[in-house]
Amino acid sequence: MINLEKALSIANECISIARSTNAKPIAVVVLDKHGNTVVSLKEDGASFFRIDVAKGKAWGCVAMGESSRGLGEKAKNNPAFVNGLTVTSKGRILPNPGAIPIMHNNEIIGSVGISGDKGENDEKICIEAVKKNGFETK
Repeated sequence: MINLEKALSIANECISIARSTNAKPIAVVVLDKHGNTVVSLKEDGASFFRIDVAKGKAWGCVAMGESSRGLGEKAKNNPAFVNGLTVTSKGRILPNPGAIPIMHNNEIIGSVGISGDKGENDEKICIEAVKKNGFETK
């Protein structure tokens, strides 16, 4: 399970990377492997809704064991399946790029999601922050 110290380090690293790459202001959410929020941060200038979007990306990611980009691809290829997941999860799954699983020893221990910039940029920031903290991702 991801602990508070590592989750906070990942979230802070995401913000640091976002600032160094001139990304738009972001919100970042780190969840444990059960979908519970460990850390939630929002930069000044990011809208209040960004936390919810980041959490939706991260929640679907950890629930389904793949990146939110992967869920988006499934939505294109099998929209009925992803619509069913969205209904079953009471709308918590958001299959847009910007969240990745956090892995340790080939096991998912949580996820990190970002909202604020383009989904592709959000995803790159997540990947770099997770790797800088000594974890792997899919």
